[in-house]
Amino acid sequence: MSSVACSMRSGSAGSVAAMGSTASDRLRVVIATPLSAELAAYVAAADPRLEIVYEPELLAPADIDWMLPHTRDAASQARFEALVDTADVLYGVPDHSGRALARTVLENDGLRWVHTIPAGGGQQVRAAHLDAEALERIVFTTSAGVHAVPLAEFAVFGVLAGVKRMPWLEGMQDRKQWGPREPLGLLRETTVLVVGLGAIGRLTAQLLARIGCRVIGVHRREVDAPGVTKIVPIEALADAAREAEAIVLALPGTAQTEGLLSREVLAAVKPGITIVNVGRGSTVDEPALVKALQEGRVGLAVLDVVAVEPLPQESPLWTLPNVLIAPHTAAISPHEPRLIAELFVDNARRFLDGRPLLNRVNTHEFY
Repeated sequence: MSSVACSMRSGSAGSVAAMGSTASDRLRVVIATPLSAELAAYVAAADPRLEIVYEPELLAPADIDWMLPHTRDAASQARFEALVDTADVLYGVPDHSGRALARTVLENDGLRWVHTIPAGGGQQVRAAHLDAEALERIVFTTSAGVHAVPLAEFAVFGVLAGVKRMPWLEGMQDRKQWGPREPLGLLRETTVLVVGLGAIGRLTAQLLARIGCRVIGVHRREVDAPGVTKIVPIEALADAAREAEAIVLALPGTAQTEGLLSREVLAAVKPGITIVNVGRGSTVDEPALVKALQEGRVGLAVLDVVAVEPLPQESPLWTLPNVLIAPHTAAISPHEPRLIAELFVDNARRFLDGRPLLNRVNTHEFY
């Protein structure tokens, strides 16, 4: 174990809160995801009741994409599994794998809380196919909210790219063609449909309204969403789409949202509409979107997420001139690891004090 890890391990785990509702004297937290030594030390110093187990040599380097697969030799894998099997709490799903999480849950009947690193960490939990007893025994939380600012800014960028006709401008530049002079759109004449009014959708709507857009929200219930002129139910998406120059999808990936931007919705939109997706790729009928792009019904698609990631080499989305692909990177900012650590510390104190946790996963719909 590294010297940093040794300095963080003191004492032993005491009673553990069940479902975050009963106070606990001490929690043994195993860092199961790449994390810098600085942030591991920050978490360890946050509360004397936290026993932090941190062995960075068993994890991928913290300065690379933490979602990349990480391989260990047999001895290191055995050490890693032995550690996570002693945890009261996991900081991150082991190897970001549903299969690894399922193995850990089976072997560690003392596990009481797992904090998932992605905002959509519920999908990692769903991929584990845990039984009802495990879902009742263990609290799962996500890092939702941490990524709201960069994703909302990216969504605004996507809408702007559509209003100002980025594909047309790029085509002219590629051809070294000066003119013809044609009008670009105006934000104050742009209606944007923001589908999903969680933290990301609400901030996106607020930013769009501030720069002059008219914003309609699509959500399954009424919520407080500054900047939104009205909220319509999900069932009215196709009708609402007829009014819009742009649609921003900010939805979780659930059974209820799968394929929500459907062939029928795309058939109802204004020709030349802009589609921006900062939610999950599963919310789009991708073949229908490709066809709409090829026909020009969709003027521009700005996609941070796609149905299959990484996007397959043969996908037409790579080469269509009216598509901009971000490789699921729009949420990343230099502050992301620190914000996640701060959220975890807040929730750890809540757990220890028997208070409700933030961002608990709905283990029926897994978001």
